[in-house]
Amino acid sequence: MDLGGFQKLSLLNYPEKTACTVFTAGCNFRCPWCHNSGLVQGITELISQREILEYLTKRRGLLEGICISGGEPLMRDDLPDFIRSVNDLEYAVKLDTNGSFPDQLEAMIAEGLIDYVAMDVKNAPEKYAETIGLSAAPVDKILRSAKILRDSGIAYEFRTTVIREFHTAADIEAIAQMLEGASVWYLQPFRDAPEVEWKGLHAPYSEEMEKFGSIGNRYLKTMIRK
Repeated sequence: MDLGGFQKLSLLNYPEKTACTVFTAGCNFRCPWCHNSGLVQGITELISQREILEYLTKRRGLLEGICISGGEPLMRDDLPDFIRSVNDLEYAVKLDTNGSFPDQLEAMIAEGLIDYVAMDVKNAPEKYAETIGLSAAPVDKILRSAKILRDSGIAYEFRTTVIREFHTAADIEAIAQMLEGASVWYLQPFRDAPEVEWKGLHAPYSEEMEKFGSIGNRYLKTMIRK
């Protein structure tokens, strides 16, 4: 499997573990605020699976885990084989996903391939399509993925990037209601970057983020990432 990016060390991408991060190219969403637009469009220099596995072999005992991000990793039919090779090296595996491939997610959990999942939840159901840049959104699949994680027994988190132009207090409450019963939901303020295709987007003010956190806490444990 060819990969679209490789970060050799991160202390942030995998909670409580030293890890590397690999990025798969391609995504089924077109979020106008995406920081990885090159990966989404497949415009990136590819890195071979062999190179990644050789690096992991050399770093055994030094690194604890690997984070597989994107793009959307679950689009890749060859992802399970890659993860099996990583499992053979005894690394913990974290998967980042947009939740639109519940069958693949459920199969990987059932096989024991992944140890931790971070699932992005983009917005309230009625605003999902707009937020992901499409004419329609697979909300039913996203809700199913959320239920799979809640029932899975593995470590997971939900997270939402909050953008002033896309999210209101009512939207935050609708998302919280969708996720009620989950272990944790992280709200993270949008950060602009040159790769973001839409210009003029903004993070909420800190007071707004605190308000959104309070709304979320009515339904589940909600934390704000600075």
